[in-house]
Amino acid sequence: MQRTQLASLIAGICLAIDAQAMTLLEAFNAAQAYDSQLASARGTRDAAFEKSTQGFAGLLPTVSATANVNRTNAHVTSTGVDRTIDYTQEVYQILLRQPIYNRNNLDVYEQSKLQVTAGEIQYEQARNDLALRVAQAYFDVLAAQDVIAFIRAQKAAITEQLESAKRNFEVGTATITDTHEAQARFDLAIAQEIAAQNDLEVKRNAFAVVTGQLPPELNSLRSGVKLSSPEPSSMDKWVQSAEAGNFGVVAQGLVAEIAKLEIRRNRSGHLPTLDAVAVGSQRKDLTFTSPTVTNTTALGFQLTIPLFAGFSTTSKIREAIALENQARADLDTAKRTAMQNARAAYLGVQSGLSQIRALEAAEISSNSALESNKLGYDVGVRINIDVLNAQQQLYSTRRDLAKARYDTLVNGLRLKAAAGTLGEVDLAELNALLDMR
Repeated sequence: MQRTQLASLIAGICLAIDAQAMTLLEAFNAAQAYDSQLASARGTRDAAFEKSTQGFAGLLPTVSATANVNRTNAHVTSTGVDRTIDYTQEVYQILLRQPIYNRNNLDVYEQSKLQVTAGEIQYEQARNDLALRVAQAYFDVLAAQDVIAFIRAQKAAITEQLESAKRNFEVGTATITDTHEAQARFDLAIAQEIAAQNDLEVKRNAFAVVTGQLPPELNSLRSGVKLSSPEPSSMDKWVQSAEAGNFGVVAQGLVAEIAKLEIRRNRSGHLPTLDAVAVGSQRKDLTFTSPTVTNTTALGFQLTIPLFAGFSTTSKIREAIALENQARADLDTAKRTAMQNARAAYLGVQSGLSQIRALEAAEISSNSALESNKLGYDVGVRINIDVLNAQQQLYSTRRDLAKARYDTLVNGLRLKAAAGTLGEVDLAELNALLDMR
């Protein structure tokens, strides 16, 4: 019996742990370990790290060893004398080559350093995108939960009004129309609740796609939370920050610099190269009569001057110039996109704040209107449909108000992402606005 009680207690604790709401930061941490897009960006970044080592390798010496073994059997006729030559030759060689001047290798090394930085920037951009996707999925779930809560509250109010209409009809103070109207609203609320529950499941599944976990009911925003305008308050400053600091702009700028170096690297195909060369070799001629061993060491310089390569070098230069023009155009596009995103997000925040203030006032007015209509219905100056309309207006306003708050918060994140300043501290600030009960 005690074991059964202990097992039940442990199971209850586990269920309680599982039922705990996931915070926004916990969702982001889970997404960082699960999201395939971020994993792809991480792989790209790690691969880019190796470019620096590969580029530096072109400035270091190379050492190679070769070995050749040849068996020779020859029949020679000279002045009427025939003779056969049969011997084995072994040649062993070690070659060391140190580049002294090679413009191509220097440019490759410079490109590799930029590629490493570009890989890191692109990874940070992927983390920013993930933060936005997590926040959007998180608040979409909250909005869907709120819709269900508002519909259930409205359904409870309609139920109360339906019962009142039935009582009034029974005593003869109301017509059957009031009952039918209330019943119709109640049936409609049930249909809306079913649709809202389906929408919540869709949003929960979308959340799981990003984080790898189906969330329990998440905590909504704390009541009375006041959202503030973005700082700085000037849209132009946000736009300027986006033009210079947006991760997409910075990454594309590095791509353009790499393309510029590619032109110089291809032009180096017309330039000479100079290497220091050291060769050590041993040759063994193994014959039946007089085997010999020859050891040779050679030190020197090798100058290579390209003369003609079938116009390929010139063609590669033209190709590199065209690709740099493309990279510069892509950089302009990235800047314009970042600036437009910053403007749209800034206006979204400001518009959202205005909507929130208007909807907060509308909520107060709608609540007063509902109370007035209830009182008027009780004293006979209002009909049932007036009360039902006032209820619907109140709960629709509350739904729109909650959605406006979530959209404003997400637009605030989008604004910081466009400016290149979004970080985990911003998610932590939003997390602090949630009711952690």
